[in-house]
Amino acid sequence: MTKTVSPSSAAEHPVIDWDRFAALIADNHRFVLVSHIRPDCDALGSELGMAAILESLGKQVRIVNGQETPPNLRFIDPQKKIRTIHVDLTPDDLSDTDCFMILDTSARVQLGPMADVLAASPAKKIIFDHHLSTDELNAEAFKRTTAEATGVLVVEAADALGVPLTVGMAFPLFCAIATDTGWFRFSSVSAETYEVVARLVRAGAIPAQIYRELYERESLGRIRLKGRVFSRIELNLQSRLAYTYILRDDFAETGALPSDTEDLVNGALEIEGTEFAVIFIEQMTGGFKISFRSRCDVACNEVAAQFNGGGHRAAAGAFVRGDFATVRADVLRAVRAALTAGSAVP
Repeated sequence: MTKTVSPSSAAEHPVIDWDRFAALIADNHRFVLVSHIRPDCDALGSELGMAAILESLGKQVRIVNGQETPPNLRFIDPQKKIRTIHVDLTPDDLSDTDCFMILDTSARVQLGPMADVLAASPAKKIIFDHHLSTDELNAEAFKRTTAEATGVLVVEAADALGVPLTVGMAFPLFCAIATDTGWFRFSSVSAETYEVVARLVRAGAIPAQIYRELYERESLGRIRLKGRVFSRIELNLQSRLAYTYILRDDFAETGALPSDTEDLVNGALEIEGTEFAVIFIEQMTGGFKISFRSRCDVACNEVAAQFNGGGHRAAAGAFVRGDFATVRADVLRAVRAALTAGSAVP
């Protein structure tokens, strides 16, 4: 079960022990990098950036995820380094691994079929992440929950290991940081964020090219799905709360892919006066993926934790089984309670 780390627990990882991290890298040779299912750019970019760093040190590196890279994000991996378990290789193919490095998640439940691979392996396990939420992975954690993206920590890892940044690292890491900061518009962005991305630009990342790949290649299906999602937005609590939904039939009817749902919840948060947004996305195998976004004092990760989910204060998610009416009622009840500090809502 996923749990949310309390502020006091999160403070256990205010800084990363880079000496210990470097020692583990030195002591191991064959690495497998893995991240969460439904991988986003921070997951994929951090994996690719870390792989390039480790390869520059002479390590053998494979990237193996539990789900395939979404079509709209495949541009980030032109050399097709990212593999998928049970599609490109089997668990037996990973039996010689010395160390599994889990990036951009601290939760076993988010690894999909790779969770069983890690559980069965005697290899060393390392977590490299910036999220609060966690569950039992029996791994040594290298985390800083105040970091705006795991990609930022990967840049710091390069520095700690004495590896100069190259264009092969800079391109995916810029993608990782740019997306997890909403193209540098989220409150997590600081002067230090721009200093990091300036280094990546000097190393060869081209922001205009990356922006085009990320935001100017919309499919017709996603555009149609976006229109449907926005037309369903409902407001509560004097417009403080906005929510919308996607059902399974919407994909076939619009021609959209499940990966086309990425960041659609942010559109609901753009409404004037809205402080908290929720989107319900019905999954092909049943149940609903819930995404939460906040620009107020209500922490998304605390709401998500009530449904065994997690994430960040401003953005989090959960998965809930049940029919739409029940799931929607339960989740919205929790959100309304948080927004009204527990007062009754008509």
